[in-house]
Amino acid sequence: MSGIEVIGGVSMPSQAVFLDRDNTLIHDPGYLSNPADVHLIDGVSDGLKSLTGAGFKLVIVTNQAGVARGYFGENDTRAVNAEVIRQLSEAGVSIDAVYYCPYHPDGIVEPFNQEHPDRKPNPGMLLRAAKDMDIELARSWMIGDTARDAEAGKRAGCRTICVISEEMSSESPPPDADYRCRNISEAASIILGRLKAKTS
Repeated sequence: MSGIEVIGGVSMPSQAVFLDRDNTLIHDPGYLSNPADVHLIDGVSDGLKSLTGAGFKLVIVTNQAGVARGYFGENDTRAVNAEVIRQLSEAGVSIDAVYYCPYHPDGIVEPFNQEHPDRKPNPGMLLRAAKDMDIELARSWMIGDTARDAEAGKRAGCRTICVISEEMSSESPPPDADYRCRNISEAASIILGRLKAKTS
C-alpha cells in the first residue's frame, strides 16, 4: 500500500484541491530526498491560503519513484513531506493530508518494483483520499505540472489545471488539462473564479 500522512482531524468539507508536490509546490532538483533542499515556489503560500479561505481542503498527491529505484527510502520521503508541511504551516497554510506512491515498474526495490493503482496517471491516490476524507471529486480540482497529473485528475472525475513554469514554457502542455497557468496563484484565481461564477 502507498503511504498516507493525515494531518489534523477528519472532519472535512466535500471539496478539495489535490496538489502535485515537485515543481508545483516546491522546486525539484531531481529525486529530492533531503529536507534541507526543500524550497517553496514563489507565490505558493498566498495561492493556497486563498483556496483554504474558500473552503477547499488541500491534499498533496505525489509520485515518489525514487523509493522503488533505490535512490532513497520511505523515511526520506516522509521527511521531505514533513518539511514541505512545516514551511507551508509557517506561511499560514494547513495541508490536510499527503499521499505518496513509492512504486514504479522499473524499480529495483521490492515490493515497490511494480505498477500500482496509486501511481499517477492512475487515479488511485485521489480515489483513496476521496473515500478517506469524504471528498466529492466532481467538485474538486487537481493541480500539477505534468500530463500524468492532469490524467489522474481527469480519471478521478476532477477538473484539472496544468502549471506551466517559465522553465517549462518551451514544452507542450498536456492537451487534456482543463486550464493552464504559470503558477499556483494563477491556478487559485481560476478555481475561485469558477466557484464565484457558479454561486452568483
